[in-house]
Amino acid sequence: MSYNIAVRALCEFTAKVGDLDLRFTPSPTALEGIVGHRTVASRRSEGYQSEVALEGLYQSLKVKGRADGYDPAQNCLEEVKTYRGDLSKQPANHRQLHWAQAKIYGWLMCHKLQLEQINLALVYFDIVSEKETCLLERFSAAQLQQFFEAQCARFLHWAEWEMSHRQARNQAAQQLAFPHSGFRPGQRHLAESVFKAVSTGRCLMAQAPTGIGKTLGTLFPILKALAPQQLDKVFFLTAKTPGRKLALDAADVILGRVDAPPLRVLEMIARDKACEHPDKACHGDSCPLAKGFYDRLPAARQAASHVNLLNQNALRQIALEHEVCPYYLSQEMARWADVVVADYNYYFDFSALLFGLAQANQWKVAVLVDEAHNLVERGRQMYSASLDQASLNAVRKTAPEALKKPLQRINREWNALHNQQQGAYLAYDKSPEKLLQALSSCSASIGDYLNDHPQGLDSALQSFYFDILQFCRVAELFDEHFLFDISKRDLDRKRPLSQLCLRNVVPAAFIGPRLTAARSTVLFSATLSPRHYYADLLGTPANTVCIDVESPFHADQLQVQIVNQISTRFNHRQASLAPIVELMARQYSQRPGNYLAFFSSFDYLQQVLQLLTERHPRIKLWSQSRGMGEAQRQQFLDQFIESGEGIGFAVLGGAFGEGIDLPGTRLIGAFIATLGLAQLNPVNEQMKQRMAAIFGAGYDYTYLYPGVQKVVQAAGRVIRTQQDRGVVMLIDDRFGESRVRQLLPRWWSVGHAPLPSAEV
Repeated sequence: MSYNIAVRALCEFTAKVGDLDLRFTPSPTALEGIVGHRTVASRRSEGYQSEVALEGLYQSLKVKGRADGYDPAQNCLEEVKTYRGDLSKQPANHRQLHWAQAKIYGWLMCHKLQLEQINLALVYFDIVSEKETCLLERFSAAQLQQFFEAQCARFLHWAEWEMSHRQARNQAAQQLAFPHSGFRPGQRHLAESVFKAVSTGRCLMAQAPTGIGKTLGTLFPILKALAPQQLDKVFFLTAKTPGRKLALDAADVILGRVDAPPLRVLEMIARDKACEHPDKACHGDSCPLAKGFYDRLPAARQAASHVNLLNQNALRQIALEHEVCPYYLSQEMARWADVVVADYNYYFDFSALLFGLAQANQWKVAVLVDEAHNLVERGRQMYSASLDQASLNAVRKTAPEALKKPLQRINREWNALHNQQQGAYLAYDKSPEKLLQALSSCSASIGDYLNDHPQGLDSALQSFYFDILQFCRVAELFDEHFLFDISKRDLDRKRPLSQLCLRNVVPAAFIGPRLTAARSTVLFSATLSPRHYYADLLGTPANTVCIDVESPFHADQLQVQIVNQISTRFNHRQASLAPIVELMARQYSQRPGNYLAFFSSFDYLQQVLQLLTERHPRIKLWSQSRGMGEAQRQQFLDQFIESGEGIGFAVLGGAFGEGIDLPGTRLIGAFIATLGLAQLNPVNEQMKQRMAAIFGAGYDYTYLYPGVQKVVQAAGRVIRTQQDRGVVMLIDDRFGESRVRQLLPRWWSVGHAPLPSAEV
């Protein structure tokens, strides 16, 4: 049995030493890197060979990779690195790593062509000036072979440990039994469909009701497929923290069994949540956990590899014991974990770590996308970019002298756009070329400044710098699936301020390729209807399998009532307050218990809350507020105690509309006083026009489908187990329309509730 490793991964394991140092940044984008490599290749002679596939063996280790270029006439193998800034500021350990890669490729080329010696060139290509810096050395094949074997020998012990781990993992996973006494209704259907999808290498879109155990129902069959499908990794992706916790809890259940496979399960969290020294920069001269990071990393990696559940706390403990950064230790362990639980952006973002590692190492991965209905909006956010003029004005005042002129040029081009625009909002079909040129020039200037001043920038300028980079990156991809818009504010000022946005409307072109790159991707949620909406916006492959898992619940468990004598439209809200209050009070008096009440906005919520407090002061009430932190959200949920009585007020589509679990008498009902439609504003109207042009269903794609999905998710909080009983009141006359009714879950039995007689 041989162990395969990419040249880059081998060198990163064996040749990285010294400090963690992020000062020689930012590195070019992937697209800039590709263009840079092509530019270098285009300058070479006719016989020049690009992307040369090479491989070699050392005992049980197979090393593979693609050399950037080889010139037979010069017998010269090139390792090309794109960069921006001052090359003299590059840390020595970066250069050492690049030479290690060049030497490995050099030996593989000597071995392939039976060469006695070869010229190796490190070619540094400045993407701004397009100038090349070439470092050339000649090596004998014997020298390179010795280097190759030394690196392989350093890695071999780890490789043998990894092969042993993989063998034990796969063998135990095949024998793994379902961790509970039996499957819940619908859970077996889901699990079998997942196993079949990964076995046939297809994408699965599974709509499965809340409460059947979707997390375990998808993770278990994927683990069973590890050996037969020769999977390297499982990525469990979530939209929010509660989803990540559910996945870790499910993994813990599996790991707690006597027959549990020796899995390494890793939780990845955002850098700002993992950072031990938020006041320090990521380099050895500032942060003690970056100083000598790569020298202490092997011991930390070894310790972490013996822990099955590497959640945030376990990883932090190991990192601090070995005096390394927890965040970057987690990035290292992503290479060696079997199951990685992380946010969507770790796989779907432009510079997603997990996707990048999977591609570079040619891993065969299975991807589980939890609460996949969220991927539409999250995808749009990932592939959009915005710039705020107030931020520009602030950084112009405090920027170093060398950067004032580039920032002023941005402001000049920005104001030129203003002068062409009448009104507060305008959307464009094209991106702003002159402004983009100014932004690109400014980002290059800031990059140069960073390399000359390693202490970095103040936080405001650094944040604006990253916004510029994202804006320029999105602009390169701008097409009919995007909008460029300008939103003015402070219109009474002599010069109004504005926000520029490159707004992604359809993320399918970016999400689709990520779905197909995996061996299998499973998108699962309680709300994935209508299918064509999600297929169009997520770019699911043509052969995607779609299933609608039968509900374990029965219609008599949930009393769904439409209150169609009330309109919650904006113009009718004042008139709706009293009827809604009396409806809630009547239901509460008939069946006291814990209820959730959902509204379209905080303003509407407050108006109903205030009137209910005045008219029925004995009912216990508590409310969601704007900008709640995790601790405050938990306090809100802690009010829902077993056999408790009261009504919690929340905004539909917010933190409490999905992803929370209040089984039994912790929640017995929900009032949903909104159809969930997105706000009627110029941005959404532009989105509607673009959707209509692309799909011919502008209103449905922009307003109706996302709105009803939020309603169904919120209603799904009420029935969590087969013993639960509850009521959902859908308060708005539009719930009675057939096109809305057909989007509701099939197992619901929907009736109509009259208003309290005094209000009819």
